[in-house]
Amino acid sequence: MTYRQRQSKFMCDVGHFLMWLYDNGYEVTTGEFERTAMMAEYYKKIGKSNAGMKSRHCQRMAMDINIFKDGELLQDFKDLEPIAIKWESLDPNNSWPYRDWE
Repeated sequence: MTYRQRQSKFMCDVGHFLMWLYDNGYEVTTGEFERTAMMAEYYKKIGKSNAGMKSRHCQRMAMDINIFKDGELLQDFKDLEPIAIKWESLDPNNSWPYRDWE
């Protein structure tokens, strides 16, 4: 699979995932989708990310979203775990980075 095809598959998964979230009573706002080289280096410098230019955001194959249920932002992993499982079930390359929140 080419790089472009992987990006396209990722965006297809994003579409399915967002529809699943809304169909299951969640609301979503966006965070970061694409990270510029300047931001990648800045995040590395301040310790927010160790990935630098290897970040999936820099590859346009990652997204940060804010997920709400009944108007409340979900922050506890026990509330996010079924959502993480759904995201990862769409493709083996999809990962939920904060599984260690528990």
